[in-house]
Amino acid sequence: MEPQHAPDAADPAPTRPPGRLDRLVSRVPPWVWPVGLGVLGLVGAVVLHLFDPSQDDNPYPTCPFLFLTGLQCPGCGTTRALALLTHGDLVAAVSMNPLTVLVLPFLLLVYARWLVGTLRRNGPPLRPEPHVPTWAMLAVLAGVIVFWILRNLPWFSVLAAGTPPLSG
Repeated sequence: MEPQHAPDAADPAPTRPPGRLDRLVSRVPPWVWPVGLGVLGLVGAVVLHLFDPSQDDNPYPTCPFLFLTGLQCPGCGTTRALALLTHGDLVAAVSMNPLTVLVLPFLLLVYARWLVGTLRRNGPPLRPEPHVPTWAMLAVLAGVIVFWILRNLPWFSVLAAGTPPLSG
């Protein structure tokens, strides 16, 4: 009998052979993914512009968390906020979901960086991706959770979806 030994760190990890889906995805040019997402986003923006989510007969689903609990999740009001942004009404969009309006420019910047990075594959490289420290990711998560809690408290009703903006 041969003695059993534990695998060394130098032993390569076993890899599975690529499947059909892996081979298919590897044949797709890398720019297809961000361009496809951009087209989907534009179609979504047109749909939001044409079909008002504030109407009773709208085609959009109700938030399942709101439906089941009666409480608003951090995303409640996002569809209405995005629809209002397509109409250029920033103040009303903030009244629907301030978190969405705050995060949207960052998401658009990350998307633009992804798109440009894939289109400039052979061009000069972009700056390296910044390293996001764990504490920063945890701070963002904590901020979303705090927003979630506060928007459901009566003292912070200004954060709830549909609350009219403060007037002076």
